[in-house]
Amino acid sequence: MPKINRDGVEIYYEVHGSGPPLLLTHGYSSTSEMWNGQTAALSKHHKLVLWDMRGHGRSDYPDDASAYSEALTVADMAALLDEAGADSAVVGGLSLGGYMSLAFYRAHPERVRALLIIDTGPGFKKDDAREAWNRRAHDTGDRFEREGLAVLTSASRERSSVSHRNASGLARAARGMLTQRDARVIELLPGIKVPSLVVVGAEDTPFLAASDYMAAKIPGGEKGGDPGRRPRRQHRPAAGLYRRRVAVSR
Repeated sequence: MPKINRDGVEIYYEVHGSGPPLLLTHGYSSTSEMWNGQTAALSKHHKLVLWDMRGHGRSDYPDDASAYSEALTVADMAALLDEAGADSAVVGGLSLGGYMSLAFYRAHPERVRALLIIDTGPGFKKDDAREAWNRRAHDTGDRFEREGLAVLTSASRERSSVSHRNASGLARAARGMLTQRDARVIELLPGIKVPSLVVVGAEDTPFLAASDYMAAKIPGGEKGGDPGRRPRRQHRPAAGLYRRRVAVSR
């Protein structure tokens, strides 16, 4: 299993195919396996880089709570691109992975050719909203500590089949990576200068308002979609990454 060593923390990753690099990051409590259904299609045209975040899947689960943060996750993503020999890439992800992709753009805009943001919120401008989110994140960490991986059996079908060694990393990741410190990511939206595609399922209600907000804030953003159509497969948006638009898919 290929891994990179990040100051003693082993990060699992995979590289598939060849072509323009595409780095995808999974959501909280999922793993790189969530992209299995799209890997074959995406790797036909891209050097596809997938990975497991700290505390997830086949990466390490460091005991030190300070080893989990937005800054370290962004640094892991940069190290993965270095390992793949990619100066720049299309960068995207789902949920927490999408948020970290926005954070990566804020830190390394020169390394991002385009953004693919799926079922993601861009953070909070108001302190009280951010504090409420952080309380929920800490509650999530507490629940994983109390109940272990059994928490995932009551989640979605995809989450219930995810493989983690234990729940300790998920608990620490909730407190260190789900929590947010400031409004720098949401405030960056008007300054995005690369083609960006924001995708949200029509029934993914927690993300609909956030997608509307991003559609209004990203320069040149356009919200589209046909409510009469069936859901698109997740690999489809990548083909349109080089258009600057924001789309809602069913």
